[in-house]
Amino acid sequence: MYNFQKDFPLIKSGKTVYLDSGATSQKPKCVLDEEYSFYKSFNANPHRGTYYLSEKATEKYNHARHTVAKFINAKFDEEIIFTKNATEAINLVAYSYGLENINNQDKVVISIMEHHSNLVPWQKVCKTKKAKLEYLYLNQNLQIEDSELEKIDSNTKIVAITMLSNVIGDRPNLEKIINKAHSVGAIVLVDGTQAACHIQIDVQKLDADFLVFSGHKMYAPLGIGVLYGKKNLLENMTPFLMGGDMIEYVNEQSTTFAPLPNKFEAGTQNIAGAVALEKAIEYISSIGYDTIQKVEKEVFDYAITKLKQLPYVDLYVSPNSTSVISFNIKNIHPHDVSTFLASDNICVRSGNHCAQPLLKFLNLDSTCRITFAIYSTKNDIDKLIDSLNKIYGKFKKYIG
Repeated sequence: MYNFQKDFPLIKSGKTVYLDSGATSQKPKCVLDEEYSFYKSFNANPHRGTYYLSEKATEKYNHARHTVAKFINAKFDEEIIFTKNATEAINLVAYSYGLENINNQDKVVISIMEHHSNLVPWQKVCKTKKAKLEYLYLNQNLQIEDSELEKIDSNTKIVAITMLSNVIGDRPNLEKIINKAHSVGAIVLVDGTQAACHIQIDVQKLDADFLVFSGHKMYAPLGIGVLYGKKNLLENMTPFLMGGDMIEYVNEQSTTFAPLPNKFEAGTQNIAGAVALEKAIEYISSIGYDTIQKVEKEVFDYAITKLKQLPYVDLYVSPNSTSVISFNIKNIHPHDVSTFLASDNICVRSGNHCAQPLLKFLNLDSTCRITFAIYSTKNDIDKLIDSLNKIYGKFKKYIG
C-alpha cells in the first residue's frame, strides 16, 4: 500500500502523529504548491481588470468553481457559492433564506448531533421569527430511529442535518430524512463538512436543497468553503453580504444585484484558496473514494480493536462510523489526556467539539476524539495506545 504520508510535508517524517483531521486536515504538497503558484504567477483581482493577470485570475477562479460543481455533481456551475467556510455558508442560508421564509409557529428541525455551526444560526432564526426549533434524538445505538422523523411535519419549513457527526461518526439516513422533508414541503440543508473528505457527495442523487462544506477539512487551505444551493432557490434569495462585485447597478438610493453566483460573493474572495481547493479535489479524485474508504476503515477498525482491549477506556462511537472515535479514560479529564498525548507528539482533540447539546445528551462534559484521513496509519494507532497505557500508569495510583 502506498504511504500517503509522503505527500504531506508536515507529517511525512513520522515524528508527529496527527489524529485530528476532523478539526483540520493536513495539506499535500501539490495543494501547497498550487496556492503558492497562484500568488507567485497570477496574483490579481478577478472580474476587475482587462489586463492579463486579472483575466488569468478570473479564468482560474471560474475553473475552480466548475471543478467543485463536477465534484458534487451540481447541475450548474452558478449553484456553487464560494464562502470562507461552512459556517459562513450555513449563516448565509439562515439569513437569506431562513429569515425570509420562517414565520411564527413554523418549525426548523435539526439533529442533536449538529455542530454549533449548524445549530446556533437556527436558534437565532427561530428566536427572531418566533418559530420552534425541534431536535431529532438518538437511540441507545447512537442513531436516529425512523420514528423520530415524525417530528418533520406540515409545520416544518427547514431541516438542517449533518452528513457525518464530528463527535460519534454517525451517518444518518439522509435519503429518508430528505424524502420526509420534501413530502411536507420543507427544504433541507445538509452539512457535509465532515463527510467531503471521506464520502462521495452527489447533490442531485441526494436531492439536497443546500449543502455546505469547508476546504480545510479535505486537504485544502484554511479560509475557503462552499455553499451549494439549487438554482431556483438561490435566485430568489436576497444577498447575505453587500458590497463590491455583487452588484449590477448602484444608484444613490437603490441597487440591483448581479446574477448568480456573484450576488452572494461580495468583496474580494479567497481566489488562491479556491484554486488550491480545486487541486485538493484533483488529489482526492486521483486516489478515489474506494481507496480512501478502504485505507481509513482498515485503520479505524484497528483502532477500535485496540481501544476495546483497554479496560480503562470508554468509547462513544456510532456503529456506522469509519472516521471518528470519541473516547475517555475513566476518571481522567480529557484535557489532561490530550495534554499528555501532546507531550508524545500525538495530536488529538479534547473538549465538547462544538457540539455541547450532543455531549449533554450523552451525559458527558467532554471527550477525547481521534479522527482519520488518508495519511492515518496503524503505526499511529500503536503509538497512541502506548501513550495511553503510559498515561493510565501514571494516574492509576490516584484514581484507584
